[in-house]
Amino acid sequence: MKLKLSGKLLQLLTLVLVVALIAGCGAKPAAPPAAKPAADKPAASTQIPPGPLKFATQSLGTSMYVYASTMGQLVTPVLPQGYTINVQTTSPGGVAAPYLIAEKKAELALGNAAPAKWAIDGTMLNRPPVKGVTALVGGLDAPVMLVVFTDAFVKKTGIKNMEELVAKKHPVKIAIKAVGALGEMACKEVLDTFGVKYETIKTWGGSVTHTGAPQVTNLLRDGQADITIDHVGVGQAAISELAMTSNIHFIQLSDDTIKKLNAKGWNTVTMPANTWKGQTNNIKTLSSGVVLLASADLPDAVAYAITKKLCESKTELGAAYAAMKEFDPATAWTPLKNGAPLHPGAAKYYKEKGYMK
Repeated sequence: MKLKLSGKLLQLLTLVLVVALIAGCGAKPAAPPAAKPAADKPAASTQIPPGPLKFATQSLGTSMYVYASTMGQLVTPVLPQGYTINVQTTSPGGVAAPYLIAEKKAELALGNAAPAKWAIDGTMLNRPPVKGVTALVGGLDAPVMLVVFTDAFVKKTGIKNMEELVAKKHPVKIAIKAVGALGEMACKEVLDTFGVKYETIKTWGGSVTHTGAPQVTNLLRDGQADITIDHVGVGQAAISELAMTSNIHFIQLSDDTIKKLNAKGWNTVTMPANTWKGQTNNIKTLSSGVVLLASADLPDAVAYAITKKLCESKTELGAAYAAMKEFDPATAWTPLKNGAPLHPGAAKYYKEKGYMK
């Protein structure tokens, strides 16, 4: 009995084992433990790392080059560790400055306030708006917009301002700088406030001649042109020569025209009497001074250091180039002197000084 019972027990155990094995073969494998979620990777920093900062300006011998080289020498010693200034003559002019920064061809560049606004707004020669462009220091100088009529033109026509000229649709002969120069853009902007284009002048029987500054002077002096509109530094050679060798009239723009040009980024200034020979009255006009533009990726500490040093170096800037004697650190932050939005690092300095809220 004992052996038989053991045999039955053995058979039962064997049967249970077989059933268990069969059940195990048909079961689904256990799911592996859930993987821990990967930690979020930090976003790649867009801030410009330490190294040489490309500072784009115009060629040797230009005022812009003097501005840039002077600024580079002033700010290099106060930059955060690892940063230096590399002045490069890669800018064709102040109009191009915002595009050099937006295209990351430079971290710093000298431009003009109004063209900077046009570039950011997307109204510059039908080009799309630029991004990533900010301003550090505006109003580094104070050029002036000039509207000049020859004495012969005034005596012949009796026309003494732009409003009369447009109202009469007079077949005027205009001599201005080459297309794309800021002086030429100043002419285009003034005419635009009256709804007048170059083609409009031609339909009146007039003409528009694009040429260099010396040639503009010659055309006006020789009676081959009646007026010019330009944007120049005080004491500019061509206008100085014209004023000394010819009788000319410096024309006052109306308040309405000035207001319209303010909306386009031009800053209102007063040209004191006797700024030019024959100019006996103060003239309210407009300006688009030089502004130091910077990449938005410039670290705040770098932007702050540059802004602080330049604003506290008015004497040194004026000694390097007379036009920079007009620089006013207290208003260097204002929109019409910059065109582009202030870099946060620059804004920090102006707020610390109480210049802006």
